[in-house]
Amino acid sequence: MSAPDAGKGKPSAPSSRLMYLGVAAAGGLVVLAGAAFYLATLKTRHEKAENLIAVAVTSKACEPNAISVSAGERTFEITNKSERSVEWEILEGVMVVAERENIAPNFKQTLKVRLSPGTYEVTCGLLSNPRGTLTVTPSLEANATPARATMRNFLGPLGEYKFYLDRQSGAAVRAAKDLADAIKSGNLTKAQSLYVIARQPYKRIEPVVYRFSDLQNKIDPVADYFEKREEDPAFIGYHRIERGLFVTKSLDGLSPVADGLVADLTTLNERLKAMKMTPELLIDSVGNFATQLSRDRLPSGADWRATTDLPDLEANLDGIGKIVGLLKPIVKPVNPDLALKIDGAFSATQTEVAKQKSDAGGEANASSGSSQRKDLAQAFTNLAEALGELPSAIGINANGT
Repeated sequence: MSAPDAGKGKPSAPSSRLMYLGVAAAGGLVVLAGAAFYLATLKTRHEKAENLIAVAVTSKACEPNAISVSAGERTFEITNKSERSVEWEILEGVMVVAERENIAPNFKQTLKVRLSPGTYEVTCGLLSNPRGTLTVTPSLEANATPARATMRNFLGPLGEYKFYLDRQSGAAVRAAKDLADAIKSGNLTKAQSLYVIARQPYKRIEPVVYRFSDLQNKIDPVADYFEKREEDPAFIGYHRIERGLFVTKSLDGLSPVADGLVADLTTLNERLKAMKMTPELLIDSVGNFATQLSRDRLPSGADWRATTDLPDLEANLDGIGKIVGLLKPIVKPVNPDLALKIDGAFSATQTEVAKQKSDAGGEANASSGSSQRKDLAQAFTNLAEALGELPSAIGINANGT
């Protein structure tokens, strides 16, 4: 075979020009894909920013002081423009719909909440400041939640939780009376030990009690929210007693405060007996309260005077666990994965609290350091995220049987 014949049948190599064109085209596609991704990211950020409802809290009021939104799930971005830590609450009468506590000066916090049509009040920093207004108008979104459970599913859990609230609030009244008697007898040591015990039943029902803003600010107040802080005449309740027992170590002036605590806890017991129990109360309260603990209370600690953070937190977790247990038979059939997720997060949180209590020697008045509080905050954050999925997992068919 001649040399020319030997080359026949071989495929010809692509030209250099075609190769360059192919590479250029591929490069162009990469650039276009990158540009599309960038634009999509900008659009998402823009949409998120548009969906945030901005509110500023100054030393005197809210800006704006009047807000209007449509019903449904809404996210507020609260900026603290005052010189003190503040809280921002949405109120329906005396009931707290949602709140964000301990917003530090010059910091922002977000608050996501499901809102029904109606007119609400909002607190604006110090409790003595004038309140703002929030108007929620009807929307199709608010009516679009799919129904996955009926009222019949909730009858047993609501009745059992009503009994639990009555029992624990009654125990809180009795424990407060014992504390008041010890204070009146002049026995500081006994009063100190009874203070720790007196807190427990109240902390177990706090997932619901925090909704009564007027009573909470008398029973378990935060000093920073009063104009004169701990010297303010309106600063009463548990923490005023705590200051006397564990800081000044004096019973002077505590007798009327202790009697006032008994009276306020008695009013709370009466309100809880009269309160209408609804599925939303269980579903929303437990997630909101876990979020409140993880974001607002745990990072800084709330009971540093008596160092009762861990016993109080353990009681809070008992109260959360009561609601979780009641909701489990309702959640499991409609969303078994969420039921497992909540179980896992709750067990992990129990383990973390027990570990820290053990590390502290299991003392009745035990507290956590800053690094330990971070671990606790993370555990409660995971629990809050799992519980936060409950509203979308359990829609309520009010007319179902």
